[in-house]
Amino acid sequence: MEDAELEELRRRKMAELQRQQETQAMMQEQQHQVDQQRQAIMRQILTPQARDRMANLKMAYPDIARLVEDQLIGLVQSGRIQQQVDDNTLKEILRRVAPKKRDIKIERM
Repeated sequence: MEDAELEELRRRKMAELQRQQETQAMMQEQQHQVDQQRQAIMRQILTPQARDRMANLKMAYPDIARLVEDQLIGLVQSGRIQQQVDDNTLKEILRRVAPKKRDIKIERM
């Protein structure tokens, strides 16, 4: 009797683990598709020089790059950007978005 119950528990646990793996795989696939769509949109709206700058920004400051991408995609979807964003325009956007540098002054007493 105990062997049958134990085997049933094992089967249920294995089924649950398989469902979790399938769910996780589906979520990863959806995330991959979203990333591919983001990249396609960014290729359309950025000039090659601006894309290079965004690639460098992603490596150094991924959170700021994500924020700028979100803003650019939102502007495109709302129709506020009609042409490609060049490097100078991207620099201006980054100046507005990037946190201000703090001046640190050390005074001796």
